[in-house]
Amino acid sequence: MRIAIDTNVLAYAEGVGDVVRRDTSLRLFDRLPPESLLLPVQVLGELYRVLTGKAKVSPENARVLVQQWADSFDVADSTWAAFQSAFDLTVDHGLGVWDALILAVTAENRCRVLLTEDLHHGFTWRGVTVVNPYRLPSHPLLAPFLK
Repeated sequence: MRIAIDTNVLAYAEGVGDVVRRDTSLRLFDRLPPESLLLPVQVLGELYRVLTGKAKVSPENARVLVQQWADSFDVADSTWAAFQSAFDLTVDHGLGVWDALILAVTAENRCRVLLTEDLHHGFTWRGVTVVNPYRLPSHPLLAPFLK
């Protein structure tokens, strides 16, 4: 099963936010098969923004951290087709365009799950189910990895 990761999961893993979410994120990265994980390129750009803004990490260090994530997992570029789908998602489902783009890239890359707390938990679109990894009890698609 392929799993896409949203910005907030990476940011928490980097220590931005509370300890519970940081520990949950790190546990996920320890337990999820690395070859099954996908990072939409939009997520990496947003992570850089969060690190240099909210977390006050220097641009040089933020660049290193983002590159380390990119070196660890598959990275998927945004395509024009994904943008078109994102526009449809904003119109049809009221999503913000950047969240919609992440979901569209996730679907384009045949992922089954998008891990995020930014979208509606359980929402399914084009075979991708949005799963909030910090919600208890864990979603059935994620539960096997958290035992």
